[in-house]
Formats: sequence, structure tokens, C-alpha cells
Amino acid sequence: MNDYYADLGVARDATADDIKKAYRRAARKLHPDVNPGPEAEEQFKKVSQAYDVLSDPAKKQNYDMGSDPYGGAGAAGFGQGFSFSDVMDAFFGQGAGQAQGRGPRSRQSRGQDALVRLDLDLADAVFGAEKELTIDTAEGCSTCHGAGTQPGTGTRTCEVCKGQGSVQQVQRSFLGQVMTSRPCVNCQATGQVIESPCYECSGDGRVRTRRTMTIRVPAGVDTGTRIQLAGEGEVGPGNGPQGDLYVEVAVRRDPRFQRQGDDLHATLELPMTAAALGATVPFETFDGVQDLEVRSGIQSGEQIRLRGLGVTHLRGSGRGDIIVHAMVQTPTKLNAEQEDLLRQLARLRNEEKPTGRVADPGDGSIFGKLRDAFKAR
Repeated sequence: MNDYYADLGVARDATADDIKKAYRRAARKLHPDVNPGPEAEEQFKKVSQAYDVLSDPAKKQNYDMGSDPYGGAGAAGFGQGFSFSDVMDAFFGQGAGQAQGRGPRSRQSRGQDALVRLDLDLADAVFGAEKELTIDTAEGCSTCHGAGTQPGTGTRTCEVCKGQGSVQQVQRSFLGQVMTSRPCVNCQATGQVIESPCYECSGDGRVRTRRTMTIRVPAGVDTGTRIQLAGEGEVGPGNGPQGDLYVEVAVRRDPRFQRQGDDLHATLELPMTAAALGATVPFETFDGVQDLEVRSGIQSGEQIRLRGLGVTHLRGSGRGDIIVHAMVQTPTKLNAEQEDLLRQLARLRNEEKPTGRVADPGDGSIFGKLRDAFKAR
């Protein structure tokens, strides 16, 4: 008598799940469609017979007790308990060999999601805004109301699949007759055929159109932010449910500010005299003109922070800051009187013969400040 446990490659105390897994592995390896040749086919029959015995509790019990698992009927390759669905399971996963019987498919299906781009000014990103959006999309056909048929006409049962949505085909193999099922191409698996398609939508139940909608853009969005509008995408075939609409934001470059996170960076050019003496400078922000206090002796690269005037936080409360980078301007043209005054100032400050100093880029020198300012950008 054959050693079915050895044929299947499992221990005698193997569980039913272990036996099924071992058979699937062997079937994938030895099936004649994968491994042609008489030796592989013979081995495949052996593991199939072993699985037929060991997967059947009654046959397994008889075999373990030393009796003929087929009750004297003899082993003829495959026992009566062997199912072709087990072979299908081995190749395509559990349940692949079982009859599906799903029936005809609905003519309606969910529409596709849509993606559009929305260009915004930086001010819109700071505070949020309402914007009109024009999109090309699909909507339900008003002539047939999604039925796909000419008004006054209907559908008929598909003569190919007899309304089942699928057709069966029987093929012969070494395992016997195998029945396969495939979607019916005559009716697109719906079981019904449109006799007179709608002249407006050609039977699809929807038409292309352009529509305009108003959307609310939340404060704090940035380039790359996507806004999801549920149920605002394309209508599905047969006037099916709408998909979603995704609006991807692109913030235009602003001539005054550069955004970093929720902070806004700007550069302020100051006359040499204002930098030396200090000044109150009007500074334009998105909240209006603000008085910017410039301390006396400010150097190029130093920063002045205006708190709470930056971009609104997209998640949470509050806003970022405006960070102003000072840039001191040195006059390039002087008249005689101006040059005389500067020479007097140089004498008063003992700077008539300046020696200069090579600054360490790592300290608080102008080079270090400018380096840090550009790194921040």
C-alpha cells in the first residue's frame, strides 16, 4: 500500500490545514500545464491520490488503521472524493474553483475621481478664499436619464448569455470535463442589450459637459495641498454615483514675500543714515501698513520680526510671523557737500584711515548673518 504521507511530504500527525497546504504546493509544482512530461504527470497523480485519502476523514481513518482507504474498490488514480476545485485553489487561491454565480452586472457604476489645479495668490493662502472653479466632467444624460436608450424604447434580454451576464464553455482535459465562465461581450456582462441607443449619450447614460462651481479654500494651504470634494467628480456610466473631485493648489510667486512654512520672509533696503540713526518705516503687509521699528545701528542681515502677521496655520489656530531681513544701502554717488559731511563724520569717529578686519564667517559678522539669512530661504 502506498505511503500517502510520504507522497504528500507531511508528517503522520499533520493537521487538515497542513495537508491542504502541502497539496497546493505540490500541485503548483507538478501540474502538467506547468511541468509537462510523463514523470511529472505520474507524480501529480500520486500526490492527488494522497490528498484524496488524507483530506477525507473516513478514508484517512481506514488508511491509518491499515485498511484499504477505498473500501476494497481499489485506487484508480483519483478517488471519488477528489474535486477539481482543489486544483484551482492551488493555482488561484481558495475559492477559485468554486462556482461564482454572480449574475449579470449592473449597468450603473461609480464615476471616476477627477483632479484639477487651482492657482492662488499668496494672500488667498494666508486668509483663505472662495474661488470659482470651471471643470470639464461627465454628468447624467438629461435625454435618457441614465438609461442609455432612446425615449420610448427599452432593452431586450441578451440572446448570447440568456440574461445571465456570462457564458460557460466546457473543455476536456486529463482531469475530465472542465467548465469555465467568462463575461459576455455582447452585453458587457449586463444581461441586457440596448436596442436603440440614446442619440445624446450613445447609450452610456452620461455626457461630457463644462460646469462652474464655487469652492472654499481654507486658510493655510500651500503648493501641493489637495482639497477633496466628495461626490463632485464624474458621474459614472449609466448615471451612476459621482466620484470625488480633488483640487490641487498652486500658490503663485509673490514679489515681496517668500514663504517658509507659515512664516513670510522679506528684505528691507535701508539708507545708511536710517540704519545708523534708527527709524520708523512704513511696511506693507497683508493686514495693511504696519509701523516697522528699525533700531539704530542695525546691520545688514539682521532680522526684524512682526509676530502673528504670517500665514494662518492650516491645522490649529494662530498665524506665523513676518521676518524682515535688513539690507543697508551704501551711497554710490555723493555731491561735494555730502562728501564733506561724511569726511567730518569720519574725523569725529577716528575713521579717516580705517584698517578693516577680516571677519569670521561663523560669528555675528555681516557674512555670517547673510549666510544664515540665505540658509533660511
